[in-house]
Amino acid sequence: MFDELEKYKNNDHFFFKPSDNLGHVCNAPIDKSGVYVIFALKGGRIELIYIGRSGEIKNDGTLFIRKAGLGGIKDRLVNGKQFGKARRNSWKTQMTRENIEALDIYWYVTHNDNYVDCPRQIENKLLQKHFHIYGRLPRWNNEL
Repeated sequence: MFDELEKYKNNDHFFFKPSDNLGHVCNAPIDKSGVYVIFALKGGRIELIYIGRSGEIKNDGTLFIRKAGLGGIKDRLVNGKQFGKARRNSWKTQMTRENIEALDIYWYVTHNDNYVDCPRQIENKLLQKHFHIYGRLPRWNNEL
């Protein structure tokens, strides 16, 4: 669905279930910025429910990489806030509320020695593409 992400070779994914510790199962890097795309697995169906990012280009043109807590994309996924609490807690509650069996979380580093793509711009492109196809943002993006 998102051809824009094919250029990012530093990527991976992991599964998160309500019984898991998000900090333990998250394999995203602590020293990189990028974007992530989250799919809900429920009743044999898959739905893209959230598109997010970690990091941005600062006013001086350099890349900001999150340093708080764990750092990088991992810190944003584990300690970032959503539904009023840190994701390590709020996602479990929301998944139980929605009967979601697991999340399949894909992350992409948007910089290397050859390019530095702004995570905010990539996130916006992905959100616009989703909106163009489905006429709405992913469900959990609407919660912001």
